[in-house]
Amino acid sequence: MKSIIFLITIILMIVAGLCTAQQPASVKVEGGLLQGTSENGLTVYRGIPFAAPPVGDLRWRAPQPAAKWEGVRQATKFAPGPIQGWGSPSGKSEDCLYLNVWTPAISASDRIPVFVWIYGGGFNGGSTSEPNYSGENLAKKGVVLVSIAYRVGQLGFLAHPELSAESPNHVSGNYGLLDMIAGLQWLQKNIAAFGGDPNKVTIFGESAGGIAVSMLCVSTLAKGLFHGAVSQSGGSFGPPRPTTFPGENLKRLPDAERAGKAYIDSAKVSSIVEMRKLSVDKLPAIRGLAWPIIDGYVIPDDQYKLYEAGKFNDTPILVGYNSDEGASFSPPKTPEDYITGVKARYGKFAEDLLKAYPVGTTNVPKTARDLARDAAFGWHTWSWARLQSKMGKSKAFSYYFDHHPDFPASSPKAGYGSPHGQDVAYVFQHLNPSSPEATNTDQAISEAMSTYWTNFAKYGDPSGTGVPVWPAFSDANPVVMYFSQIPHTGPVPSAESLKSLDAYFKWRRTPEGEEWAK
Repeated sequence: MKSIIFLITIILMIVAGLCTAQQPASVKVEGGLLQGTSENGLTVYRGIPFAAPPVGDLRWRAPQPAAKWEGVRQATKFAPGPIQGWGSPSGKSEDCLYLNVWTPAISASDRIPVFVWIYGGGFNGGSTSEPNYSGENLAKKGVVLVSIAYRVGQLGFLAHPELSAESPNHVSGNYGLLDMIAGLQWLQKNIAAFGGDPNKVTIFGESAGGIAVSMLCVSTLAKGLFHGAVSQSGGSFGPPRPTTFPGENLKRLPDAERAGKAYIDSAKVSSIVEMRKLSVDKLPAIRGLAWPIIDGYVIPDDQYKLYEAGKFNDTPILVGYNSDEGASFSPPKTPEDYITGVKARYGKFAEDLLKAYPVGTTNVPKTARDLARDAAFGWHTWSWARLQSKMGKSKAFSYYFDHHPDFPASSPKAGYGSPHGQDVAYVFQHLNPSSPEATNTDQAISEAMSTYWTNFAKYGDPSGTGVPVWPAFSDANPVVMYFSQIPHTGPVPSAESLKSLDAYFKWRRTPEGEEWAK
């Protein structure tokens, strides 16, 4: 009997020890105490409120401080993601302003560099809980990894005259960006409790997240909240226009307010007060995409002009895009469709661009798809790196992701490169080795990219032990890091074609170009 009691006691001690190992000490932030979990050498906190729920009267308002709580708050599960700009609200919530932390710190005095992820989704979708965004692998490389949620779709980016009138800044529409800024402000006050260094914060994002990163780089509201910026398939350097296109996505506030008024009218209500009373499932679907706007407050002006004038948050940047982004956004099916679309969008520059990005006689090859790639991502990345290197004191680093199987001629993917979003799993090291498109160098590329990214967060420079040297970019030294089977440097992709597209964007900023775009 004694031996049985002894055995039970040992088992209970082991179980208690395991439970203790999974329950790290609570951490104190401005709202109260948080309890996270221990996971593979890290401490992880999920679902931390950084702002009040933007519901009821707070719908379509700037984020407000989160309420304090009593006792210890369990931070062990992701909070619901934001209501998406398309589809059903099932599983999502207006109460969505939460962030997550993966930290390797042993104590609050460690002062580890902080890497802050901003998800993509066209500003109309996305959430922090997507499996590819799980931060444990990057955190194990010596950073505190944080992911911040923000409002998307019509709840994140609706502009309207009534909303502007009630705002102390007389603006509306950029609530999702204000959420990101509120999250970064919260980190400045609280990340040290997790062992993070508030003076060493780097923001990074992909697609809309990367575009948002570039917007934060010109927002005076974000000044001092971060010290490095990484954009994967992002950038927002196109001029505004009332009728938007990829790469020219921004409207000015008056145009956005007119679109918002039409949206409210479609709900058959007479005021914003009534709109705030509607349940989310009664909100009308949006036409097109909700998007940030040039409001003169969050985004002061045309971003390209702001950089030319030296009016930006000068930090090191690491920016790039994927080789076949144009294959991911409904590419034209016939040469005739392609030619018609180019002429409609680019006007008198269409012929030059059709030569720079030629189409086939019977198909739309990658050379033609690259116009969509560059108009939305490539030109913005190239321009951003050039402007930063010319106008800033901090360095710019540029990359080109072209990692994919060499598809045989008989494959329907013959001639295709890397599509939009493929790079994310490589950076976060969440590759699927059983994927039919896996290559024998996937792990090596993923290891290199995650090392470069975390080096950049630590030092403001991606180079370091175990990876090839990545030179800074400038017009005098236009070197790009290629991720293609092995990391290696090379020239700017499609450099001559980019110059033709650059001529279009320069013209668009002339009085003639502005008038043509109306």
